[in-house]
Amino acid sequence: MSDNNPFDHSQIDDVIHGRLRLGVMAYLSSVSPAVFGELRDKVGATDGNLSTHLKKLEEAGYVHQEKRFVGKRPQTRVFLTDAGRKAWLDWISRMRAIMDAAE
Repeated sequence: MSDNNPFDHSQIDDVIHGRLRLGVMAYLSSVSPAVFGELRDKVGATDGNLSTHLKKLEEAGYVHQEKRFVGKRPQTRVFLTDAGRKAWLDWISRMRAIMDAAE
């Protein structure tokens, strides 16, 4: 990010910036871990769409999925990783800088 150009958007994390992934990161930043179905409902996604976006976030190291059984039913919990929390806070900081410069 250029300190001389507050409108520099080159450092915005494209992995987070996608709309659904943005919603996932925002939700997980406040409730990590979240059960898959809860997360799906909160971000308004289908199972398949959420799975695809979670895979991208997991590949970036931003989330971790843990599969377990509750009784006889499978359950997936999604955790925000330390790297994910840092990336989220960096994204917020970058967006604030752009918004402040635009005011």
